[in-house]
Amino acid sequence: MIYEPSPQAVVFFFLFVAVTLGLSFYLGSKAKSSQGYFTAHGQIPWFVNGIAFAGDYLSAASFLGICGMIAFYGYDGFLYSIGYLAGWIVALFVIAEPMKRLGRFTFADALDAKFESRGIKLAAGISTLAVSVFYLIPQMVGAGVLVQPLLGFPHWVGVVLVGVTVILIVVSAGMVSTTWVQFLKGSLLVLFSAILTWMIIERGFEVKAGGEDGYAFQTLGPVSTASEFAALPALKGTSPVPPEGPWTDTKFRRYRNDATGIVSVWSEAEIAPGQLVLREAQSVTQNTDGITLVNGQVKGTKKGEAELHPVGNVTKLPGGESRTGKLGFLSFFSTLQNSEVVLWGNQKITEPDGTTTTVYYQKPTAGNQVLRPGEHPTFSGIRSTKLLDKLNFLSLMLALFCGTASLPHILIRYYTVKDAAAARKSTIVGIGSIGFFYVLTLYMGLGAMTSGSMDVTNSNMAAPLLARSMNEWLFAAISAIAFTTVLGTVSGLILASAGAVTHDLVTHAFGVELNDGEKVRVAKITSVFVGAIAIVLGIVFKEMNVSYLVGWAFSVAASANLPALVMLLFWKGTTRQGIIAAVVVGMTSSLGWILLSADTYTKVYGLPAGDALVPFSQPGIVTIPLGFLTLIVVSLMTQPKTASE
Repeated sequence: MIYEPSPQAVVFFFLFVAVTLGLSFYLGSKAKSSQGYFTAHGQIPWFVNGIAFAGDYLSAASFLGICGMIAFYGYDGFLYSIGYLAGWIVALFVIAEPMKRLGRFTFADALDAKFESRGIKLAAGISTLAVSVFYLIPQMVGAGVLVQPLLGFPHWVGVVLVGVTVILIVVSAGMVSTTWVQFLKGSLLVLFSAILTWMIIERGFEVKAGGEDGYAFQTLGPVSTASEFAALPALKGTSPVPPEGPWTDTKFRRYRNDATGIVSVWSEAEIAPGQLVLREAQSVTQNTDGITLVNGQVKGTKKGEAELHPVGNVTKLPGGESRTGKLGFLSFFSTLQNSEVVLWGNQKITEPDGTTTTVYYQKPTAGNQVLRPGEHPTFSGIRSTKLLDKLNFLSLMLALFCGTASLPHILIRYYTVKDAAAARKSTIVGIGSIGFFYVLTLYMGLGAMTSGSMDVTNSNMAAPLLARSMNEWLFAAISAIAFTTVLGTVSGLILASAGAVTHDLVTHAFGVELNDGEKVRVAKITSVFVGAIAIVLGIVFKEMNVSYLVGWAFSVAASANLPALVMLLFWKGTTRQGIIAAVVVGMTSSLGWILLSADTYTKVYGLPAGDALVPFSQPGIVTIPLGFLTLIVVSLMTQPKTASE
């Protein structure tokens, strides 16, 4: 789709960014010491910190990724919501109060409270950097996605813009401004998402043949044999393109217009024994000479020129109705369950000369199928008979459940309140806010699925484009809020990285003596470097769904950090060597598994999935137990000797 900047969105965007920077510069003047820079002097009210938890957590993955996954696949995206929320139970009952009692600045403080070990500081500091960088990638990808419809800039410009803005926020203010900015943005994101959900319920469903641009996708037939397609009236004046090379074994048929030479692509489907239909598809062809064709025409640069049509429509409603009108919060699901919607799949075809065509094809889907788990490739293991498929699903859910309590930018927030009781209460507020928002994601994702406004090439744009289909001002507000929420999350991650480098690595692991001002200066320099790395990675990974990328970050966090933290709290036999070994093994094994997985091979390296060296893509079910086992074995081998021994 071609995105043209919205004047309202531009106004909202720069207003939010200006307020965010202004607040950062103002509060930054009040945080000159290292304690103020990293932990806001521990004086943040517990309610504000709880909402700030939500602001940190409800990032690009939650708003853009989950809504997009639900919009394109149905219920499966909501399983991410369940996993993300369930992880807060671990944070509440296991982590919250001990973290506040044991630490002062960083996650490594809690791990090292008993041992005062340089090795623990070094391992935990590197782990914090690894997890933070992995979590930064989807935030930067999401920021670039939002800037496209907001300002009309390319994706990479959006990534650079958010990176530079965040670096300014962190360098100028630290944790004080990050917390208050997150409080404001978390509140606004939940509020405006609730408004959008209410509008979805008020609008209900309407039967359409295409998207909101008025284009109606055709379905031709049925016919008895494929040879009869050419005689259909809709294909009059066209000639079939012989299926050659990689097109031979596909379900696609191509027809060239005799007058214009434009080639259209259709997908063939059998709707009943002996009954075939052709459904109009969309295509993007990248020629070797650099020319891009959209639906057979040279890709346009502004509205009115060749572009992909928006998708997302209902084709059948219960009782043969054409529209439902206002629905209830429960009847929304019962109505959809008895309807039929059009989902879209895609397939890439590469010809011998290097020309690649991505075909986007219609998949009419029953509503009850949309509302069941197992439609997304990641979650297909739920209904699969293959053990490895089931393990991949269980591995992801385990990582989501265990990862929340291991994320560095979440853990350091426990140091911003005054005592353990405040840490517990702020966690409860965070759970309530986050849980309410995740319920809204199901309505927003399904609302986008049936809105006729989706970009078939970009699942991350589903929620903002849904808002645009409702109201231009709502789109502007939600997109700007989501963008600045990304700013806050990235700020927290960069701050966690800066704290790890300054407090854990430079000061303790390497033994460099720094005064208070020098610590803040080193943290600010680190923030610039980490921000620059995040910008580069955000551009490299731009094609991947942000929720999927966050799943990887959770796997690394849960594998590297959680075993050491839990065993330190609940097993007296834990030793210094056991903690170091668990962090190192958990981190390296999870990172190695991800880099050798089929998803990384296909989406990052551009290699065949069959060449991957690990059997499934999500490492948690292997690497989390491996971290616990490593700690137990090494601790048993390094128990301190008693006086008699």
